[in-house]
Amino acid sequence: MTYLLLFWEFFRTGILAVGGGLATLPFLFDMGQRHPDWFTLSEFTNMIAVSESTPGPIGINMATYVGCNTAGILGGLLATLGLIAPSIIIILLISRIMEAFKQSKLVKDIFHILRAAVMGLLLYSLWKVASLTVVSDGQVLWIPLGLCLVFTGLIIIFKKVHPIVFIALGALAGILLL
Repeated sequence: MTYLLLFWEFFRTGILAVGGGLATLPFLFDMGQRHPDWFTLSEFTNMIAVSESTPGPIGINMATYVGCNTAGILGGLLATLGLIAPSIIIILLISRIMEAFKQSKLVKDIFHILRAAVMGLLLYSLWKVASLTVVSDGQVLWIPLGLCLVFTGLIIIFKKVHPIVFIALGALAGILLL
């Protein structure tokens, strides 16, 4: 039953999380609250950190982790398959009909609405991650907040520096300061 539930939960997430990996975060946050035996809030923030610093899409990395952690390798495969199955199905369906309607005003309007929905999901994800990392018991954690601002500034200034440098610096700062 756990296998079927893992597949279903991640299938639902895959259907609803339009916009990519970061858009899955609100759904995963909710999933963790509904299934606390799968992962805790602390594990959720760790999954985000590891998924962002490893190759591959964040949603798939997190689905694989939750599935493996909950039900072993088969659980990881089913959770990952559940997450990607809706995208595959939708892409196959849309590719068949998109060519005929790509100049349609209605289709263009729908894509504008989808962009706004994706932006809302991304902002909600930012809010949730920030509330888990720079706020504790209603108090702002100034060192993590300051580090986030410093790293954001460095990324903006040094756009051409490889992201692994910032990941390594962030890990080092976390080890030394927190």
